[in-house]
Amino acid sequence: MGCGIAQVSAAAGFRTILYDINEEIVQRAKAKLEKDLQALVDRQKMNPENKAAILGQIYFTSKVSDCIADVIIEAVIEKVEVKTSLFNQLAQINSRETVFASNTSSLSVSEIAKHISNPERFAGLHFFNPAPVMKLVEVVKAEQTSQEVVDVLVTLTKTFGKTAVVCKDSPGFIVNRVARPYYIEALRLVEEGISDFEIIDRLLESKGFKMGPFRLMDLIGNDVNYAVSCSVYKQLDQPERLKPSYIQKEKVEKGELGKKAGKGYFSY
Repeated sequence: MGCGIAQVSAAAGFRTILYDINEEIVQRAKAKLEKDLQALVDRQKMNPENKAAILGQIYFTSKVSDCIADVIIEAVIEKVEVKTSLFNQLAQINSRETVFASNTSSLSVSEIAKHISNPERFAGLHFFNPAPVMKLVEVVKAEQTSQEVVDVLVTLTKTFGKTAVVCKDSPGFIVNRVARPYYIEALRLVEEGISDFEIIDRLLESKGFKMGPFRLMDLIGNDVNYAVSCSVYKQLDQPERLKPSYIQKEKVEKGELGKKAGKGYFSY
């Protein structure tokens, strides 16, 4: 996701820094980005000059000291303590005017804001996977977020060529809250022996969905999708209709996370 957001930013003409604490992951992200852009060139959806321009806009680093910018978008693991630690590190080396945004899909943006410096300069900026393709971005206003920061992020999102939707901080925001039944009811049908992964996907795709729930969960990653389901379930007081599936829990425990692992509900 971080790699995809960096591509979106660079394609819009912004000088972009792509950071990870692990140098190996940084190099893998660089290789993936080059591969994805070359695929667009091969399909004649981009010319080689544009590819070179996008890559030239991105600085790849594993040094947090390099991460000085006007806007910083975080896309690390879904743990509040990891995110707040990173934001506080970044606050020490950046201007008080820097805008911080989290790409979290399940955690409370207001809760993160409680633990970081300058919380009024912080908001959620939730992209969808794959970030270069999906048009929607949720701009999530925490209790502490200033209207100025919301306006900056809406303008930035539109400059990225995306559609910005502003929402208040709430469990799952808009899309992930609406989408829970799409995943959970599909899983429930399999749990009850009514159907299987392939048939459910084919039926829903035949009715106009671009991706069935199981292929979509494999694309997102079962670990990420399951974490969001658990988070929304917990934050909404554990309604039975949103109870996470044991099938997905088992997939996560087995490491069958989807496309990124080579196996999920389907094999890749």
